[in-house]
Amino acid sequence: MVHRDDIDAALTGLLKPELFKDYCPNGLQVEGKDQISHLVTGVTACQALIDAAVAQRADAILVHHGYFWRNEDPCIIGMKARRIKSLAAADLSLFAYHLPLDCHPRVGNNAGLGRAMGLNNFGPLRPDDLTLPVFFAALSTPSPVTAIAARLTDALGREVLLEGDRMISSVAWCTGGGQGYIGDAADAGADLFVTGEVSEQTIHVARERGLAFIAAGHHATERFGVQAVGDFLATEMGIKHTFVDIDNPA
Repeated sequence: MVHRDDIDAALTGLLKPELFKDYCPNGLQVEGKDQISHLVTGVTACQALIDAAVAQRADAILVHHGYFWRNEDPCIIGMKARRIKSLAAADLSLFAYHLPLDCHPRVGNNAGLGRAMGLNNFGPLRPDDLTLPVFFAALSTPSPVTAIAARLTDALGREVLLEGDRMISSVAWCTGGGQGYIGDAADAGADLFVTGEVSEQTIHVARERGLAFIAAGHHATERFGVQAVGDFLATEMGIKHTFVDIDNPA
C-alpha cells in the first residue's frame, strides 16, 4: 500500500499542474482513504466509472475529466451530488488532470495519439510554450492522408471523420475538443490537423486554408494519458492499476 499523499506528490512531480492555467482544479479533487493499493483509471469521472471502481474494490480513481469546471454550477446537487456521494460512501479518492495530462511529452494524451499515428519524432507545436496542448511532427516520408486515417481507425477502434485527400508531409494535433486550434496548425504550415471533435466551421477552415482534417473522437483520443500515468504509478509505487473504458461515441 502507498499513502494517498505520496501518490499525490508523485503525480504533481510528473505532471506539474502548477504550470497550467486550466478550466478546473488539477490534482486531488475528492479525498478518500489514506492507503491506496488499487488504482482505477478512466477518461471521465462519470457514475459508471465510479460504480466500476467500487465493484473492483479500488482505493482511488484517476481521470482526465474530473469536476468543478469553469462556468459549471458550483452547487453539489443532482448528478454531481450522486457521484460525490458514491465516492464518499466507498472512501474513494479522485485525482483529475486536464491540460497537464494533454501536454506531457511522454505520458500525455497528445504523445499517445502521436504514437498511434505511427509518428516518432514529435513534440510541442511551440517549444517555448509547453502549456499549449498542440503537438507537431514532420514526416520523414510523405504519406497519403488516407493511410493516416486508416491507421487511426485501427488504433482507436472507431471510424474517423476525414476531410481532404492529399499527401501529407507534416501533422499537427490536439486531442479531445481541440478543433479550435486548427488555425494554429495552419499557421505552423501543417498539411494535416488531427483532433477529437469537429465543429461546423472547422471544415471550412480546413478547406480554405488548404489542410486536411481528421476528427477521431473526443473520448477515443483521450484514453492514452490516464493509462500511461496509471502504468507509471504501478511501476514506480508497486500498486495495482486497472483501466476501465466506459464506452462513449463522442
